[in-house]
Amino acid sequence: MSGLTLIVAATRNNGIGRNGGLPWRLPQEMKYFARVTTEAPEGHINATIMGRNTWESIPPKFRPLRNRINVVVSHNKEYQLAATDAAPSLLCTDLASAIEGITKLDVNGKSLYRRFIIGGASLYRETLALTRPSDSSKPFVDCVLLTRILSPAFEDCDTFMPDFMARDGAGVWTRASHEALRGWVGFDVPAGVQSEQGVEYEFQMWTRQGA
Repeated sequence: MSGLTLIVAATRNNGIGRNGGLPWRLPQEMKYFARVTTEAPEGHINATIMGRNTWESIPPKFRPLRNRINVVVSHNKEYQLAATDAAPSLLCTDLASAIEGITKLDVNGKSLYRRFIIGGASLYRETLALTRPSDSSKPFVDCVLLTRILSPAFEDCDTFMPDFMARDGAGVWTRASHEALRGWVGFDVPAGVQSEQGVEYEFQMWTRQGA
C-alpha cells in the first residue's frame, strides 16, 4: 500500500492557523483541497485523517467531509462523530490505530485508494516521524501537497506545521514538476502564483527520495 500524503496550506514561515481556524479564506484553494482528497478511481475511496481540533474547525454543515472516509484521532474514546452513507467516520485514539482501522472498513465494497493527513500541527509532526511497519528504516510519508502562501506573511499565525525539509536535512525532499503534480492528482492544476482575496499562493508537490 502507498504511503501517507500530507496536504496543507502554509505560509513561508509554516504558519497554518490562527485562533483555531484558518488565517485566510481562499475558496478556490479549498476546492483544490476537496477535489484532491476526494477523487479516486471507480470502486475506490480516499481517507482523510485529522486531529479532533481540525475536525471541529470544519463548519458543521461540511462535516463529515463527503465522499471520503473521515478518520478523527482523539484521546477521548467517548467523542461523538457524525456519519452518513456518503461520508463514513471513524474515531481512533492514536495515529497507529487510525491507519490500521481504515484498512478494515467496508465502505460499500470500495477499496482504499489514498490516505491524506489534513492536520493539525501535532498530527503532522507525528506523521512525519512515523516509519513503515514493514520496514522501520523507511518513513511513512512520501509526499507533501503544499499550498505555499506567499503573501501576505500572516505574521499573527499561532499554529505552525513542522518544517519537513529542514527536519529531514538537505536532499531528502525534492520539489516535483508541475506536470508531475498534475499527473499525481489526476486533473489540471493552475500553475504559478495564484491570487485570491488579496492572497498570493502556489500549488506545490514535494516527494521524499527513496520512499
